[in-house]
Amino acid sequence: MISFEKAYDIVISSEVLLQTENIELANVLGRVLAQDVHSDMNMPPFDKSAMDGFACREADLHMELEMIEVLAAGEIPKKKIETGECTKIMTGAMIPQGADCVIMVEDTEITAEGKIRYTKIERKNIEVCEACAPSSKKTNKNICFLGEDVKLGEEVLKKGVVLKPQHLPILASAGCANPLVYKKVSVGIIATGSELVEPHEKPGLSQIRNSNASQLVAQVMACGALPNYYGIAEDVEETTKNVLQKAVSENDLVLLTGGVSMGDFDFVPLIMKELGFEILFDSIAVQPGKPTTFAIKSGKFIFGLPGNPVSSFTQFELLTKPLIYKMMGHAYEPVHLKMPLEVGYSRKKADRMSWIPVSITKLGTILPADYHGSAHINSLASAHGFIAVPIGTKELNKGELIDVRQI
Repeated sequence: MISFEKAYDIVISSEVLLQTENIELANVLGRVLAQDVHSDMNMPPFDKSAMDGFACREADLHMELEMIEVLAAGEIPKKKIETGECTKIMTGAMIPQGADCVIMVEDTEITAEGKIRYTKIERKNIEVCEACAPSSKKTNKNICFLGEDVKLGEEVLKKGVVLKPQHLPILASAGCANPLVYKKVSVGIIATGSELVEPHEKPGLSQIRNSNASQLVAQVMACGALPNYYGIAEDVEETTKNVLQKAVSENDLVLLTGGVSMGDFDFVPLIMKELGFEILFDSIAVQPGKPTTFAIKSGKFIFGLPGNPVSSFTQFELLTKPLIYKMMGHAYEPVHLKMPLEVGYSRKKADRMSWIPVSITKLGTILPADYHGSAHINSLASAHGFIAVPIGTKELNKGELIDVRQI
């Protein structure tokens, strides 16, 4: 039995084979960038108005201004601003030559002669310009200046980032319409156990429904990988071997649940060896999930996960997810928050690291789930994350700041 930290190091240091492909921007959500992205233009590409108003010369704000043109976004100015002139301009429109500020519509009035008067200026001291104070050029000029957000050739996204909705407009603005991304990992999923029936079936007297497969398929999809479900393998060695051999041949990674403990029918590790896989560990000093098994062969991987659903869920989050992301070119780092315990926590034994599901309360505290053990899948229903109780620690005190690993 090895420590969780050692098991994690073994998994995350495994050599992986990365493959890439170019795909359309519309399909990149959840994919991992395989190269840095640089902008092919300045952003903004020209000086543009930050609001609806009037483009003019700051030095003329004490005057009544004659409006010489109206500019909508997307139009090119036809007239240059001279002394005493202004152009009515819409948000996003190009600043006309000669103008160095934009005054807001709501800060102006139209005179009887049809001219534009700036109402915010102090007439007794024309040096004061609330809209155009030089101390805050970027905001008070009301102009978005050429290249102030991004310069031509500037890096806008780094290789290895998982593409989320906020990244897509950046790719679009940079002209990256077909980004290079890492290919998705294919993950085979097998549930073992003669006691299992599928969710649509009514279990017999000694049977239970197969909940692990649905759970793992969803977890794999949430990582952006491709799940392939191979059904239930009964506790017959030859049957299990045939299913596992097929899954290994068709996938980059295979996940099995059950069959990796110490029972008479737990022969999955033996089958792994028969198929030429090297088992790097088969027991972790962790709860839940002690009998988790990890094996490798020629760039392919197998995780033998415990049959109890909380165990398989937890070990997927802790060990399998980081490997899947690595296989897709991303260095996964879960979100951690330090938060105080709402109530104290205690356990009888402290010989293994425990991972306890917790929820985050409206008060900003964490509350351990009502957790009956590794078969109690309902304990995860309202969980926002896990806390780790180290080996040797039996109690955590109310109010103690605890590191919460987000799910």
